[in-house]
Amino acid sequence: MEDYGNPKADFNEERDRLLSLLDRDENRDIIMRLVGALAFNIECWKYSYLQKSLGRVFTDIDFISYRKFTKRILQFLTACGYEEDKQVTHYFGTSRLVFHDFENERHIDVFLDQLQFSHTINLKGRLEKQTVTMPLAELFLEKMQIAKINEKDLIDTIMLLREFDFGDTDEERINTKIILNYLSKDWGFWKTVTDNLKTVSDYVDKYPQLTSKDREIVRSRVDFILNEIDQAPKSIKWKMRSKVGTKVKWYQEVDELDME
Repeated sequence: MEDYGNPKADFNEERDRLLSLLDRDENRDIIMRLVGALAFNIECWKYSYLQKSLGRVFTDIDFISYRKFTKRILQFLTACGYEEDKQVTHYFGTSRLVFHDFENERHIDVFLDQLQFSHTINLKGRLEKQTVTMPLAELFLEKMQIAKINEKDLIDTIMLLREFDFGDTDEERINTKIILNYLSKDWGFWKTVTDNLKTVSDYVDKYPQLTSKDREIVRSRVDFILNEIDQAPKSIKWKMRSKVGTKVKWYQEVDELDME
């Protein structure tokens, strides 16, 4: 594989460079979709300014792919000037790869098949739905599944909900059916997401950068999806776990390789 040069210092320039290279004929066989803050930035093009105005900073670049592309990902990112973290590959290589850009003090995470943090989001068969990022429903769940959520994840979610409404499709909508499929079967996942949605609704008042219309739309979309989640029929497994409640931990502890 040819040499694609060195990483750019600017996050957006580097993101665009990688996406442009992935779109070249010789690399179109690799399915790699953006996740994390830069994915929100590129999808929410009307309201991406909110990340900057609300103080959101970028720290790394995240992708999701399939395990079957591991060899091609190694070839591609090495050609792009990144160095494989072989220790991470050794211990986590079936689910995660890490590549370093030491000059710019930054790294790329590549998750394989699923996002497994406080809860697990299975991406098999879903990455083909979009060409640049993973689908909006999974972007939404990526943030809302974080049991110990922080401000940067709330900012990304507020921006997403300002840009997109919910619906029954992946086309320019946050697919409600995908969300309900997870939350009506897994009480722990339901608990984390519903708690975080209420936090999102509370947080919109914290930011003077948001207009009254921004707050109204975000809150109305939070209320809508909370109602949909509440009304969705729950599985027997969900009902049994709900009886245990918070007496038993309902989420997984996140390993030290955190996510942007």
